[in-house]
Amino acid sequence: MSDIGISVENLSKQYRLGTVGTGTLSHDLNRFWAKVRGKEDPYQKVGEVNDRTEKGDSQYVWALKDINFEVKKGEVLGIIGKNGAGKSTLLKILSRVTTPTIGAVKMKGRVGSLLEVGTGFHPELTGRENTYINGAILGMRKWEIDKRLDEIIDFAGVEKYIDTPVKRYSSGMKVRLGFSVAAHLEPEILIVDEVLAVGDSEFQKKCIGKMDDVSRNNGRTILFVSHNLAAVDRLCDRALVLEKSGLVFDGPVSQGIDSYKKSFLQFDQLGLQGVLEESSSSIYVDSIEVVGKNVNLVEFNGNFSLKVKFKNQSPEEYESKFLNIDIGISNLYDERVAWFSTRTSHDLNKFGQIRTDLEAEFKIKELNLKPNFYQLTIFCEYKGRILCWYKSIYRFEVVAKKGWENLPIGQGNTLFEGTVNYDANN
Repeated sequence: MSDIGISVENLSKQYRLGTVGTGTLSHDLNRFWAKVRGKEDPYQKVGEVNDRTEKGDSQYVWALKDINFEVKKGEVLGIIGKNGAGKSTLLKILSRVTTPTIGAVKMKGRVGSLLEVGTGFHPELTGRENTYINGAILGMRKWEIDKRLDEIIDFAGVEKYIDTPVKRYSSGMKVRLGFSVAAHLEPEILIVDEVLAVGDSEFQKKCIGKMDDVSRNNGRTILFVSHNLAAVDRLCDRALVLEKSGLVFDGPVSQGIDSYKKSFLQFDQLGLQGVLEESSSSIYVDSIEVVGKNVNLVEFNGNFSLKVKFKNQSPEEYESKFLNIDIGISNLYDERVAWFSTRTSHDLNKFGQIRTDLEAEFKIKELNLKPNFYQLTIFCEYKGRILCWYKSIYRFEVVAKKGWENLPIGQGNTLFEGTVNYDANN
């Protein structure tokens, strides 16, 4: 008897931007006619990979492209990758929420999924009623659910609200109950997306412990997507790394995490690879210069200097006293750990009108972030109006030095001590 619980073969998923399905009757007829003649779907030949850092020209996007892997029964598989890599799309296909464009998925056993907050819950029904509905969907009898109901409620910690409609639950309560139902109703395959990040740290530890228990002791297969690399390392036997809709690594979890971290620092050019989240003017980042021997490495408690040059292609003039530039630092999970703003500088008025170019220099002293990977956000606004906002425009790693564990680790704005200098061409 085969010990393979999940088999994914040549899996691809294509979306057409801005539409549901192909969008037009003519496209549907073209696909049907190609299928009748035994020809390849004409719309599978076009499209771009899902890369959020680049502007595309095609109406079609491959959320997943040529994915192949197998998961053994009882194995815990971690799936990691950057935002937009295709992780959630893969889990939706495995959970039968959506269908693949190409390829096949073979799964043995009942599947329990927790993809989003409150997945599968009817908002008008109570937590108790939703528990029974979820169990019925999994093919369980009422007496089987009765047997586990008290354990589900106790684990979720929502006993006081179990007979309250789910629409009145907070997001954390929905996650608690949703995970508890998915884990305790004994599906052979448990699929968990990074929705656990909504819960508090204590509940996250409970969830990881529960997943570890059902895998090791009950032999259930678990697919776990998370940006919490420590949790993936602790829980999983193996890791898949997705990047730009493709599978770039399949192997031991420690090597998978290393592969992901290395890809996180890869830039063709320093800066200018970030995602332009919002822009309402012709001001844009022209270049970034980082002072140091290795521009991607910063020593714990060390100094950090960053020069950002802006271009202004508009004839509009900006008074420097109303112009603010912010630098934010976030971790791999897009959680902000620090923020520095020119609002704290008192030397902005002397430059008068800013018409063309602008250079801002950020000198950060004693960057006491714990060793890890980080990314920068650059935010420019004028009188409350966003001029430009770049996310993940520069990435770096804070490396340990001897005795760093005994030094204080800063939080929030206290991380920054430095100056900001403007050089405007008037």
